[in-house]
Amino acid sequence: MRILVTNDDGIGAEGLQILRRIALELSDDVWVIAPEKNQSGASHSMTLHEPLRCRQDDERTYVIRGTPTDCVIMGVRHFLLDHPPDLVLSGVNHGSNLAEDVTYSGTIAAAIEGTMLGIRSIAMSQVGGSVEEGEVYWDTPLAHGPALVSRLLETGWPTGIVLNVNYPACAPDAVRGIEITRQGRRDQAQLHIDKRSDPWGMPYFWFGFERPPSTIVEGSDLAAVDQRCISVTPLCLNLTHEPTCQSLLEAFASPTRAKTAGRT
Repeated sequence: MRILVTNDDGIGAEGLQILRRIALELSDDVWVIAPEKNQSGASHSMTLHEPLRCRQDDERTYVIRGTPTDCVIMGVRHFLLDHPPDLVLSGVNHGSNLAEDVTYSGTIAAAIEGTMLGIRSIAMSQVGGSVEEGEVYWDTPLAHGPALVSRLLETGWPTGIVLNVNYPACAPDAVRGIEITRQGRRDQAQLHIDKRSDPWGMPYFWFGFERPPSTIVEGSDLAAVDQRCISVTPLCLNLTHEPTCQSLLEAFASPTRAKTAGRT
């Protein structure tokens, strides 16, 4: 099995080395293609208006001056074109990717790109650290990751689905199990914009976030990690909301409403 490992925290991130070690327990054919710099919050962006620079660190490690999406594309469409990967692993992110994080996360975006290219893909994140306060328990994904990925591969999942895994902020032996969850929703984060000036007196701005305690809903990813469980959330790439689609179809099928819409 050929595995492509990537992340959004950059080539120097400790979580990337953890994920490489997880992958090597599953296969000896592991390739790392990761961003040169931290790309947290890059979501599913790709580089279109400037050239992609690349360097090779060793036989199976490439560093891209671009986004996580760029890394997966370059891996599948260029470096591994003759023998594409069977699995994309993205992470292990330094901090959680829960609830609405999935819309911002470069970690999840890399897994989404792999899925779009027809490759089974899993995003992994470790709760605690960059966003949440407290110790980063890197031993937790290292201890539980290989068996979890093996079990997921054995079970299988449909095409067009990304698996989002979050490890709780606790030691490996304190993990209470694995929960299959739904994407939760946090209480609204408080955003503040810090205005500063550079040495030439020109203004620049910096976003800051303060997250209030979230309302925990049973069965959600937030609830699982709160209970010290590993959260596995299947995410669908089809964002269509079927009930709304059906109600709009019925509304626009009405001749009276169709005429009214045509006059506006």
